Amino acid sequence: MIEQHYLDDTLVQLRKLKTQADKAIAQIQKETIFAVLDPEANSIAVIMKHMAGNMRSRWTNFLTTDGEKPGRDRDNEFVARAEDTYEKIMAMWEDGWNHVFLAVSSLAPEDLGKTVRIRGEAHTVIEALNRQLTHYAAHVGQIVLLAKHDAGSDWRSLSIPRGKSREFDVSKSGATYDIAPASKKR
Repeated sequence: MIEQHYLDDTLVQLRKLKTQADKAIAQIQKETIFAVLDPEANSIAVIMKHMAGNMRSRWTNFLTTDGEKPGRDRDNEFVARAEDTYEKIMAMWEDGWNHVFLAVSSLAPEDLGKTVRIRGEAHTVIEALNRQLTHYAAHVGQIVLLAKHDAGSDWRSLSIPRGKSREFDVSKSGATYDIAPASKKR
């Protein structure tokens, strides 16, 4: 059933996004999550705080209430506060993702055509899921870029390292190919 496959894959893709962000954050010093590139930029901590606030708002009572909860203070998510410790940010991050995974895993194929609202705007469940996937992917990309910038030459690729595509393709297929450049072949 394509509907169940869509739900299952959505959960897989969301887990991949969280894993990618977690692996990027693990490569930097704790205090680095608060660093900004310039006065108008967001730190990794602010991005995480915003994502966590969005996740709690969007996924709490997902099918029955507007995704923008009245108690959410979105503007505050973009402010770094003294009380925003590394531990507090990480706890908010985990709590946000727990809301996502719980809500998405509870959806059934028959829910996909239902209408939910986000800031009063009607979305099918599929549209709302895709909206959030896109939103989270954009922010995870920002987190990865900022972490990579901070890690510099110590950065460990989260995917296929630069210049290693051919080796990856060969190892993944299990085939053995002579991938030496033609000038090196005898």
